[in-house]
Amino acid sequence: MDAVFEAPGPGTWELDRSHYDSGITPIIEEVASTAAITAYRETFARTGVPADGIEFKAVNGFVYARVRPLFGADSTSERTPPDWVIKLMGRIHPEMRRREKRAKAQILSGESFRRTIKQWNETIKPAQLARNSEFQAVDLEALDDAGVADHVEALIAYNLESNTLHHVLHTDDLGPLGLFVVHCRDHGIETSEAVQALIGASPSTSEPLRKLAAIRKAVEAAGATPSTLDDVRAVSPGVAAQLDGYLARHGAVLYSGYDIDSPTLLERPDVVFAAIMSATTSAEDDDRGDRAANELRSRVPESERFEFDRLLADARLAMDMRDDNGPLTAEWPGGLLRLAMVEAGRRLAERGAVTEADHVFELSSKEIGPLLRTGTGPTPQELADRAIAREASRSLDPPPYLGAEPVDPPLHLLPPSMAKAMDLVQTLIQELFGAESTAPLTGTGIGATTYVGTARTAETAEEAIATMEDGDILVTRATSPAFNLVLAIAGGLVTVHGGAMCHAAVLSRELGLPAVIGVADCLEHIRTGDRVEINPEAGTVTVLS
Repeated sequence: MDAVFEAPGPGTWELDRSHYDSGITPIIEEVASTAAITAYRETFARTGVPADGIEFKAVNGFVYARVRPLFGADSTSERTPPDWVIKLMGRIHPEMRRREKRAKAQILSGESFRRTIKQWNETIKPAQLARNSEFQAVDLEALDDAGVADHVEALIAYNLESNTLHHVLHTDDLGPLGLFVVHCRDHGIETSEAVQALIGASPSTSEPLRKLAAIRKAVEAAGATPSTLDDVRAVSPGVAAQLDGYLARHGAVLYSGYDIDSPTLLERPDVVFAAIMSATTSAEDDDRGDRAANELRSRVPESERFEFDRLLADARLAMDMRDDNGPLTAEWPGGLLRLAMVEAGRRLAERGAVTEADHVFELSSKEIGPLLRTGTGPTPQELADRAIAREASRSLDPPPYLGAEPVDPPLHLLPPSMAKAMDLVQTLIQELFGAESTAPLTGTGIGATTYVGTARTAETAEEAIATMEDGDILVTRATSPAFNLVLAIAGGLVTVHGGAMCHAAVLSRELGLPAVIGVADCLEHIRTGDRVEINPEAGTVTVLS
């Protein structure tokens, strides 16, 4: 496939494969791009970040992102203003003065973040659970075609709303995490050490795995040897109730990615069965985070320990909200939209409006309703051509940057509170996404135990769970909460992307899983079946045979 990668606008655009690897669907491209700019424009203004938000754009099926400058965001000029102009603007421009005041009052005091976390637990999360459950309760087969169209369009609007909320909440969870990490850094504590104090702070990360382990324990206690999910349900009424409870909460969640062309657990009973029969809970004690916190506190000057404790408490609350956020605001709403579109695709295929039911995922938000209601829209051949083009894009090798060369923002020229806010943002981006190592097969180590196992390379959680055996080392680009089921059976983890605070690092710490994160060349050197050694303390991966 001949494809040219051109910047979708002025500025520097960075490739983001941590959420949408390639071949993003039209509807999710619409949802993701609109939600991101809406959310970050509002939250950056509220918290004093000197930028106009974050933009997502798809180029040949790959997602690129840029931080929009507060001034001249759409200017095609590549000239950077002189330092004295930037410094003067920061002190006399009304909007910069407002943001400096907000940065000092909200980001640095932590009041805004604590308020949002409180609202999350008391009102936002219960409301999100209720909305998801309400959509999930709709009997799709009982609807007529117009009813399915209405339902799909309602879910598209809901996904836009919930994805916007997703990004808004991320601004408020990154604040406390960033303040804690920067506080530790300023006292000579590396981020890889600081995050050890957050172990156990995100029970929502391991909660689905605990449910699966409880089902397996009940099956074993009954002396049963099931071979299918139906066999599990037949073990006893109690086990059936546990399984139904798990599926009611997690079944409609996208388990293999963030896009709606990836499946939900309800569609893959074999995956649920495999996850149950391999589920275990860590036997390691639960006080690792407290022990790490005590050791770190001893390295902080006594006059700073009260502040350390306050920031750590905030960071722990934020970590739990951060890991709860994704499944409730992105993966569950996305799964509900997928299930509705699968039903729409089945109906369109039956009447010949598409040649294959999966071609429903080539439709835009404006096309699917009319095609269902009146048959008006793209022809079957047009949709088939779109599907071929989207699939072909997966084989492309996208450049890491498009447009202007990336430059670091001049923090020394900004007013003090705004500079600290930007330092916080930059530090977190570094620790979430990591930086490419120049040494081969090296990255950020998670854990303290060297592990040797058989490598399994995979692009998606679906591919991984279909091929992995207990104890294998998963080698992949990046993980999302979709990989939680896979990592329950893994013996170790190696990723291309990520830093000390990314999802892969968090889950590895929670599960006690040896990992090396951000190994840029791992997929070039490691193949499925290789015998591999992970050394987390050294941050290295070695191919033994």
